Order: sequence, then C-alpha cells, then structure tokens
Amino acid sequence: MVKSNRSSTVHLALAAFSFITAASAAESAEREFTAQERSHWAFQKVTRPQVPIISDKNVRSPIDAFILAELKARNLELAPAADKNTLLRRASLDLIGLPPSPDELQAFLEDDCGHPFERAVDRLLNSPHYGERWARHWLDLARYAESEGFKADETRPNAWRYRDYVIKSFNNNKPYDRFLKEQLAGDELWPDDTDAIVATAFNRHYPDESNARNLMQRRQEILNDITDTVGSVFTGVTYGCARCHDHKYDPILQSDYYRLQAFFANTAADDNIILASDDFVKQHQEQLAFWEKQTRAIREQMIEIEEPKRAAIIKDYVEKYPEEIQAALAKPESQRTAFECQMVAKANLYLSPSSHQYIASTKAVVASLKPEVKKQWEELNAELRGFDHLHPGLLPVATGITDLSAASPSTYLLSRGLYDAPKDEVKPGFLAILNPSPATVSQPPKRDSTGRRAALASVLTDPRNPLTARVMVNRIWHYHFGRGIVGTPSDFGLKGDRPTHPALLDWLASEFIQNGWSMKHIHRLIMTSDTYRQASAYNEKAGRIDPENRLLWRFPRQRLEGEAIRDSMLAVSGRLNAKMGGPSVFPKLPTGMTTRGGWDLNQDEAERDRRSIYVFVRRNTRYPMFETFDMPDTHESCARRNITTSPIQALTMLNSDLTLGWAQSFAGRVLALAGTDRHAQIEAAYRLAYARVPNPAEEKSIRSFLDKHRAIVAERAATGAKLALPAELTDKMDSTDGAALVDFCHMLMNANEFVYRN
Repeated sequence: MVKSNRSSTVHLALAAFSFITAASAAESAEREFTAQERSHWAFQKVTRPQVPIISDKNVRSPIDAFILAELKARNLELAPAADKNTLLRRASLDLIGLPPSPDELQAFLEDDCGHPFERAVDRLLNSPHYGERWARHWLDLARYAESEGFKADETRPNAWRYRDYVIKSFNNNKPYDRFLKEQLAGDELWPDDTDAIVATAFNRHYPDESNARNLMQRRQEILNDITDTVGSVFTGVTYGCARCHDHKYDPILQSDYYRLQAFFANTAADDNIILASDDFVKQHQEQLAFWEKQTRAIREQMIEIEEPKRAAIIKDYVEKYPEEIQAALAKPESQRTAFECQMVAKANLYLSPSSHQYIASTKAVVASLKPEVKKQWEELNAELRGFDHLHPGLLPVATGITDLSAASPSTYLLSRGLYDAPKDEVKPGFLAILNPSPATVSQPPKRDSTGRRAALASVLTDPRNPLTARVMVNRIWHYHFGRGIVGTPSDFGLKGDRPTHPALLDWLASEFIQNGWSMKHIHRLIMTSDTYRQASAYNEKAGRIDPENRLLWRFPRQRLEGEAIRDSMLAVSGRLNAKMGGPSVFPKLPTGMTTRGGWDLNQDEAERDRRSIYVFVRRNTRYPMFETFDMPDTHESCARRNITTSPIQALTMLNSDLTLGWAQSFAGRVLALAGTDRHAQIEAAYRLAYARVPNPAEEKSIRSFLDKHRAIVAERAATGAKLALPAELTDKMDSTDGAALVDFCHMLMNANEFVYRN
C-alpha cells in the first residue's frame, strides 16, 4: 500500500478519444495538410491484412508467410534452419542475455518429444532473467540514470526502484497498455498501487542542472525533455522537431508540440513517495518521536552551530534566483498562482529540510565551519550516533512525478521555443492531423490532480490510435533482428525509414492488441517462426539482390551490447551473482579513474559480480566497459544503439584486469568440470563459451595452441617470472598447464563467436 496524501480511490470518467480520419482532420486543422501527409502509412488505421498464401511451402507461421511473399517476389528463399546449438544460444542471449548452461544445452539436444524449441522459448520467457534482459532495452528508451547530469551530477538515491519496476513488469508480462498508463499516470489512475506510483519515474528521468537559478527556464527545459521523450517513445513521432516551428517534414504543427506538453504542465518531481503501509508508517513515526525526544538537546546544539552557515548558504542560493522566483517564495501558499506553485516546488527540492538535496548540503555546511566550531559539532555528532539503535531508519521511498494541484498553469505556444516568449494559449491535445480538437479531460475526484496525464494515457492506448501498437511491436522486432520492420524505431515520419513489410507490421500490431497487449505473445510468434530459426550463413545470390538483408533471407549476426558481454563473461566464469533487485552496485573502476558525484565501490566482491543492469548509472561517468561498447548517452532517449568497432574494445577484452580475472575463473570452472584430461577440457570450455563442441580441426589447433603456450609459460617461469594463478588451478594441475589453460579460456572470450549472436 502506498502511504500518501492521495485519496484512496480515483474514478476517472474519461471520454473516449475519437480518432477521426486524416481527411476530416485536415478540414479543421490549423493548416491544410497535403495529400501526401494525409496518406502517410503511419497515420492510417491499423488493419488486419490477409496472410499471404505460399502454395509451394509448408509455412510454419503467419510471420513466415509475409516474409516469404516478399522473398519469393525476388526469387529468394529463407536460409536453411540453424543447428540446434546455435538456435538455443541465440534464443538464450536474445531473451535472458546469458549463454545457455551445459545442462540446459544437453537437455535441449536430448528433447525428442516434439516442439523442443517452443518449450525452450517458454522456459526462457518464464525465467526471471528475461525481465533483466528486456528491461535494459526499455531503460535505454526511458533515458534511465541515477544522477542529475550536467556539472554536479548529483545522485538520485531512489531511482533504482523504477529499474526494478520495469524488470518486474516484463517478468509478469504486464499488458503493454497498462504498462504505458502506469508510467504516464499511475498516480492518477491507481493511487494505492505501489508499482503504478513508482512507474511515474519514467518522466522523472530528465537531466537537471541544480546550479541553474533560472527556474522558469529550467521548468521549460524539463517539459521539453518530457514532451520529446513521450512523443518519440510511445508514438514514434519526432515531436521535438516542432518545438520552434511547424515540423519541416512531418505533419506535426508547432501547436501539436505544446498541446502534448500541456498534459504535463502541472507536474513536478516527487522524490519522497512513501512505500509503506499505514501501520508501518505509524509505528515508524512513534519510534522516530521517541528518538527525537531522547536526542533533542544534542540536535538543538548542532542546529544552533549549523544555522548561521546554513542560513548564509540558503540566502545566497535564494538571492541568485530571478526576482519573480524570490517573490513567489515570499508569498503565502494560498496567494500563489499555479505557475508560482510550480516554481516553489522546484526551489523546495533544494530548500526543504526533508529533501535529500538539502540533507546532502549538511556536508557543505560543516565543511565551512571554523576548526574549533567544527570540532564541537563533530563531538556532538559522535554523541548523537550513540542513539542510532533507537532510530527507526529511513522509510522506503521512491521517486516519481505528481500533479501539484487540480489547477494547471496555462500552456502557451512559444515563439522560437523561448520560455519567455509566449504566444497563443493551447489546450492538451494529440496530433492535429488525427484529431484537432482538445482532448477531453475529466476532473478526478481527488483535489490534487488534473487528470490530464490519465487522459493522455487513454488517448495513446485507444486501439484506434494508429501509432502506439505499431511502434511497440516494431521495437520488439528490432531487438530480435537488430533492425525493425521500420528501421528508425522512434521515427515513423516521412523522413524515417519506410517499413520493409508493412502488411506484416499491421498484422503484428493487430495481433498485439487482440491478445491483450501481451509482449510475450509477440516474442513467441517471432521466435518460433522459420524466419527467426534460419541460419546466418551468407548467400551470394541473395547478397547481390538485397545486400543489407532487409528482406531477412538470413538471420542477421549481431554483436552483443557491453552489458550482455560482461554478463556472459561472468556466467561462463561461474562468478555471476544472480541476486535480483535492490540498490545499484558499484564495480571496481580502472586505476586512476574518478567520478564527479562519487563511486561507492562495493566491498563485497560478490556484489560487484551482479548483472550489468544493476550497475549504477551515473550520467557523466558511464561504467567504462559499457561505454567502450556503445552504451548510449542517458541524457536522452535511445531507440537503437550505435554499433562500432574500435581498438579500445579489443584492448579492453584482451588487457583488462577484469577479463583476465574472469578467464582465470573460467579456467577453474573448466578444470572442475573436466579434470586434467585435455580433450575433456577443450570440449567443456567450448560448451560453456559457445554452446557447442569444437570440430576436429579446431581441436587440433587448440592442442597446438596449448602446447606452445605451455612452453612459453615454462620459459617465463624459468626466468623467475611469477604466474598469478588462482588456488583452484595450482592445487590441481601443474602451474604451466594452468597458465596455458587460462590463456585458452581468455582467447575463447575474446573471439568474435563469443561477443556475437549468430
């Protein structure tokens, strides 16, 4: 249960948003849309097209029928099916981001009861690791990070709860329409549902410059970020291009930009959402009151010491605000306008004693004290810590957004996008080419919310909306094949890529809606198709006709992301800590590397070996291995990652202390599985790293490699060089053999086959 000042139930009588045809929309829009704009494929109603009939093929699924129809039109075919080893490794990396274990591989190879791959897909979809893998994709879209960004890059201590919400939602196969509604308006629609409240952090992940004193400009920049992100993520439309003028290419008016922004005009950050039952909160308050009573004298002395410096810091802070903000802060709450309430709420993130930013400022206050006064404060603080056993600790809290009241500030079309150049007022609404009328917003019965975001959520999840379902099924396809049916996943506009298989896109979108917006249903459809199961071998004829493989005449090879590479290395080395959820972890950084905002290295090494999705995300200092392998800039939404090839990637894999340590653990695991028999070691290592056994030529080459490296290691040892090997190797085999085995395992993890999904 969520403890808040929100009413326990909210009944939103939202009028259905009536999507009208593009033609009739144009008649009443602010300008006449062209015939090309009105007929653009993305704005047409989603239909369920007839599945093509392929007369000479035993077609496994409707997906294959659509793909084969396009291939056969060019006299092409699907590639032969991938072998079972490749297929299981592909599916495992796809759905859970980890290679299959030898036991999972063996069970799959021995499953002769019919439809073994379908069962494997279901097993992977039901794995808790599925949510961890697919949440990573969504967090890219949500520009998820745990710090503010900009110069100071302060930590947002509870941002991780949103990450856990996304993982849980994917694992529970939460219907996408519900998933969307929670992130836009969970607090309005389900105020007593903890998950729905935490979900609103989707729009709290904006970067923010705490040192900027012009709160009016900062508010506008935050609203711009929210508008751009909501528009691109949920509608696949580049709203951001219409901030300063009508879109240059797409039928998006400048007024459309601010109509969408108006849905969020009354929102503010809520970084103190209490996640506890009423009884728990009551008990906590009673215990806190007892602690306060016992420590009052000490705390009053500390406050007396702090107050002059704190007052000076706050005075300096406030005096740097524009005059309008200072005036709003000086007014009684009852006399502030809705806009002034927005400004005060923003200022209070740094001025309110309950905010974590204010609490963090205590360090600055103490640091500025004179030495003798500081010593007195520290003595009192030590005395205060003696009462820690009486303190109930902090209540569990989350971060998100909320409406400040039932009255929203007005939204204006801004001249050239400038915050201080308002023009005409606009009301909340969707794209004028689809519906030029303002959205119907029903005032919810609770007094502290407008209901605007709930109205937008209703607009977006209306099955008649031509964008939402298409955009999401295209994203799922993109993450499976490395390229969407629309190659620009967040740009369905005139300058975005046209769909390679438009009928298939519509069929999938209609299937998505008809099956309760189930993402796992779409996964199953895609992965059990022959299109997904085909091999990735090159076909010269097809390569000449379709060099970019847009028609999918083979399965496209794809390099794994840095997070999946790290997780795979931890998995094959036997060091992966499968613990789920909770505050983020801080693995070791390279020697000499520093971060603004801090990096609190976990002392427990097992915590450092948790999955990559749990690694702390600091905006201005991304974890080095992830950044090397193209982790996106979290200041903005990322629909598809860059895939680069650079020397630093190879050097990281080859020379990093981390990868060498994982190679040593990998060798220790191989030794535990295979003993000292060389043939068994080679097979065990291949099964762990590549989910297959080596062919005779590979094994011959590896034996030669091990012999040569054993000789090289022995020669190094004879000169007095020390071999840094773990005890599990030196206790069971000759040190030169152990070092050669480590080099072999290190080589396997550096090979393309390890870092690519074939």
